[in-house]
Amino acid sequence: MKEWWLQVGLLCIPLVAVYLHIPPPQLSPALNKWLSAGEHFHFRGHNVFYRDSFGALGSSDVVILLHGFPTSSYDWIKIWEPLTQRFHRVIALDFLGFGFSDKPRPHKYSIFEQASLVEALVSHLGLGQQKVNLISHDYGDTVALELLYRSDQNRTGRLNFNSLCLSNGGLFPETHHPRLLQIVSDPLVCVLCFLIGEVFGPYTQPTEAEFWDMWGGLRYNDGNLVLDSLLQYINQRLKHRERWVGALTSTSVPLHMIYGPLDPVNPHPEFIRLYQ
Repeated sequence: MKEWWLQVGLLCIPLVAVYLHIPPPQLSPALNKWLSAGEHFHFRGHNVFYRDSFGALGSSDVVILLHGFPTSSYDWIKIWEPLTQRFHRVIALDFLGFGFSDKPRPHKYSIFEQASLVEALVSHLGLGQQKVNLISHDYGDTVALELLYRSDQNRTGRLNFNSLCLSNGGLFPETHHPRLLQIVSDPLVCVLCFLIGEVFGPYTQPTEAEFWDMWGGLRYNDGNLVLDSLLQYINQRLKHRERWVGALTSTSVPLHMIYGPLDPVNPHPEFIRLYQ
């Protein structure tokens, strides 16, 4: 039938309407523990969640962790303790619109604002003169590149980099192939795609409980309603490619790349060849 798409659309409308009124799931004990161990600070009238742990004695090294889309700082839970054994201070935050941070709407979310948020947190913690190490993933990679650009251009409020470690993310628009989750703003479709776990490797598939924790963080403070606004970062990557890839190619900051070659979003070997 030629109008099959119309029938599917009409069927989806009530489903989405129901979905938007489904209350968010209760936070699991693990998420509650993560939330209770963190703090909030004010950024441009909004509350931003962060974790700040002191670890290794005899070290002055600080590491800041920048998470990906559409999750939160909780992504780092499995390596949090090992990092505290290596670094004196381990810090992670939820970007605005993510996790336990505020999720204002309507709001014009941007990579530039998220970078300023990181700078504000560093200042809030009294680390403005401290050399810091950044570890970033996915969405956080682009924020890290904007911070790198500001640092190399001696912009006000810049981070004092010690090193930058990037992991799988869309550093180059020309090798970035977003999944349906990253290009469809319909929240119901996003959920269905998200639960597939397509972007995880065959040996690192999250458990059902871990998927629910990701979903719980996303739904916290109605985060599902700002996904379409957050997704503008993909267009920003295209628009500001020269700025951010330029920072990557010209910086003197020590760089490291952790790359999983089974990544369907940034596939091997195109991505790694371009990076090299």
